[in-house]
Parts: sequence; structure tokens; C-alpha cells
Amino acid sequence: MPDRRQALAFLSSTLLLPLGARLARSQDAEPHRGGTLTLVEVGEPTTLVPLTDSNTRTRNISTKVTEGLLRFDASFTPQPLLATAWSVSQDGLRYRFTLRPYVRWHDGKPFTAADVRFSLLALKTIGPRGRITFANLVEVETPDPLTAILVLSKPTPYLLKALTAAESPIVPAHAYPGEAYGDSPNGRAPIGTGPYLFTEWARGSHVVLSRNPDYWQPGRPFLDRIVVRFVADTMAVSAALESGEADVTYSAALPELERLRAHPRLAVTTAPDDYLNNAQVLEFNLDRPVLARREVRHALAAAIDRRIITGTIFYGHAEAAGSTIPASLKAYNDEAPFAHPFNLARANRLLDEAGLPRGPDGTRFPLRLTFLPGPTFRKTAEYLRAALARLGVKVEVVDGDLATFIRRVYTERDFDFNLNGISRLFDPTAGVQRLYWSDGIKHPLPYLNAAHYDNPAVDDLFRQAATEVDEARRCETFRQIQAIVGADLPALALVTIPTITVQNARVRRLFNSIDLTAGDFSETWLAP
Repeated sequence: MPDRRQALAFLSSTLLLPLGARLARSQDAEPHRGGTLTLVEVGEPTTLVPLTDSNTRTRNISTKVTEGLLRFDASFTPQPLLATAWSVSQDGLRYRFTLRPYVRWHDGKPFTAADVRFSLLALKTIGPRGRITFANLVEVETPDPLTAILVLSKPTPYLLKALTAAESPIVPAHAYPGEAYGDSPNGRAPIGTGPYLFTEWARGSHVVLSRNPDYWQPGRPFLDRIVVRFVADTMAVSAALESGEADVTYSAALPELERLRAHPRLAVTTAPDDYLNNAQVLEFNLDRPVLARREVRHALAAAIDRRIITGTIFYGHAEAAGSTIPASLKAYNDEAPFAHPFNLARANRLLDEAGLPRGPDGTRFPLRLTFLPGPTFRKTAEYLRAALARLGVKVEVVDGDLATFIRRVYTERDFDFNLNGISRLFDPTAGVQRLYWSDGIKHPLPYLNAAHYDNPAVDDLFRQAATEVDEARRCETFRQIQAIVGADLPALALVTIPTITVQNARVRRLFNSIDLTAGDFSETWLAP
């Protein structure tokens, strides 16, 4: 795997440069206009707008159609998008945004501050992460159509970073006439302000996006169309890339990466995604009596060898995770409380001491493992079944698509433990708090506290961290949180997953923001 610093340097020097600098570096003086870019993915989203479901599959499509107030470069410097200027009051309680004039929704209606107000308040109400991100948002004032003022009850130091297209999409208020946001047809056929128009969603097959001829940024985008194909397995991904039927994938067929890397028309890039900070995470259902016991969770953790997951399943393209707060957030991260090294003897001893001996058939107790769809999740699930079998724990692996996974875990709670894909994001309040936030018990939403962990002390510490403007105190608060949840272990981070992209060499300027795959493709073009 390429060195992390090399990967970041590559992103900073090539992918995320301002347009002029990248034009100067390109072998072609001018982008080529036209053509269809085909993206192939394993699995299909449940919606095309990350308002009620923030899954990565949704974000990667939505951001080509629906925009945010800001985007960020590789150094997390904010750049204008639907907002052209912004300021924050000295007390940190008022964020004033000047909106871009003459922007129209794809149905011709004007974009105004009313849309910003509606979107952010909707995210505060029903967003899987928005309920936490915008917890301190009291109101969005709209003194005129091109001014939006966010009024907060308490300082929210991470707020600007959350205002990207993927994390906080600005949707048309007129497309949501009621409060049943998930029932709006906009989730299935989105209306946006972005560089591409929604054209078609053939369920089980593909999504088609077309060039927006009236995009507010003159001359953009360069592509005529984007086709996102959904396939069932990685073999179909590799075949489509090698034959030229597809141009890009983020669902890299990991066993075949070296072969794909050697292909004369393909390029493979592995890079850390410091906006999403994706990880595979085990979440234990604490409503199950056997898993409600901390020593049992510690035993299960000690039976898992992360080296097998990183080496055999990810072929060296992932890193073992420790804390649920990612290592990239160096000031906040503390790995020590999550030191649960592979030790099968210790795992067996803990279960024996817990009064859970092996039965005559060698089995201690059964568990049902539900996992997020995707090839690496399936392989990790199969490894976990084998690893815990050595401990005498019989694991039934329960399959299903994304909608089924969400229903089983967050609505029906028909699981013992799950293997989840968690975006830990750019700040622990925005991305990690939701793993432990007890509000998710009363108000269930996807990716919010699947464990049903309920610890008032942790809730209080997260509340403090969310509004703390003194960095030293904020760091200490997050370290206190990690000391508690690392010992309680309602969730166990297994591996950190980088962004692995395989693309045809004719694809240029694929990424133009720090959130990589959730960029808008407005600068992407295909060489003849």
C-alpha cells in the first residue's frame, strides 16, 4: 500500500489543485467536451439524496445533482459553492451566508435562502447525522432571498466542515410539501442545482445523469452523461473495466487489483479519505443478554485477528483500526483504551470465567451476524464466523441488501451483532458520537447507535465536546470518552478503509474536493 504521505501528496499536487494549476499540468491544454462516463458499483443505494440515508452509495451519486453551501480543498480550506461568502460572529452563534445569485433548480424554479432554511432544518429533524450536527441550530433566518443566517444556541466548532453537498445537501423546499421527507419523489428522482440532471433510475440496473446545459458555472460540466451501473459482484466489476464497458469503480475487486494495475488502460489509486474516514465496525446488540455483558464483548474482541482482515481480505490495502475516533484526527485520537489484541487463550478464559462453558458439542452460545452488503463485508463476515467458531461461538451469517440490513438492524433489531460501514468523518461529534448517542434508542435512524448503548456520562461528555471552543479542553473530553467506550466496547472498529479507485486512463480530473468520490464531476472529462 502506498505510503499515506505519498498518497496525500498525490492528492494535494494533482487531484485537488485549483482548476488553473491543473490545466497547466495536464498534457492536454483544454478539456475535451462530450462523452459518457460509466461508473460501476457493487450494490445499489436506497435513495438518491442523502437526506434520510447518508450511505456512501447515495452520496456518490447525489453530489453530481444536488449541491451544498461549500466545498473543501485538500487542506480543509472552505471554497464557495452555493454560498459565495460567509462570516461567523465573534461569539460563534451566527453564521451568515451570502448565496449565489441567478441559480435555478433543474425544474426552473429559483434557488433561494428558503431552500437553505428548509434543508438544514430537515437535516436537524431526520438526518442520520444531522440530528447531531445541527443539534444547536435554533433557526435559519432569511432576511432576503440571497442571505441565510444560521442561529445557534451554542457554539458548534465543526459546523462549516459539515456544509458540503454530501453531508448537508441543499434540496428544493418545493419538492417536499409535507414532513414525510422519505416519501417525497425527490429521493427517487432528485431535482438539484448541480452540474448534472437526473434522467433515469432503472432499479437493479443503473442510474443515468445528463449534462445540465444551464449550470450556473459557465462551461461546466464537460461530460454529456454519467451512467452508474449496479452489479452483483466484483467479478462483473473487473470484467467491465477490462473490457472498456466501464470507466471507473470505487468497489475495487481487491484480489484482482494487481492485475488491474498492470492493465495498459487502467490506473489504480489508493488514498486516505480524511473527510469520510471509513471503517468496518462491529456493533454488539446490547439488548441481547449475553452481549450485554462487557466481559463477553471483550472475549469476542480478543478472538479477532485484524491482521487477517487487513492482509487476506483487503490484500494490504487497509489498516487495522484502534479507536473509533480515526487516527487521522491526531489531536483527538487515543488508541490505548481500544487495545484488544488477538489472544485466543484470553478470549476462552474470559468466557469460562463468565460462566459460559463449552457444551458437549464444543459450542458455548449462538449469535446472528448481520452485515452491510458488499464484497469485503461478506468476506469479513465469513472470517468472523470462522474466528469465533474457534472460541466455541456458533455464528449464523445473515445476508441481505442494504434496505434489508437497515430494517433488520435499526427498525426490527433482528440481529445479535452487525458488521457495519461507518464514516467517522472530519470530526468526532459529526461522525463518531452517533455510535454511542443514547438518543438513537428513542429515535432510531440508520447508522445511529445500533448497539443501544446507554451511558449518561458519555452523553454528557459528547455534549460538552460538541460546543467546546477551547481545543485543549475538547481534546481532553474526547480522551475521556474513549477511555470509557474503549472499556465498555459497545462497538469495535476493525479496519480503516481507504478510497481505492480504478479508472480508465482517459478519465481526467476525477476528484475536485476533499471528499473524493463525493465530488461533483464538474471538471471531469474524457480524453479522446
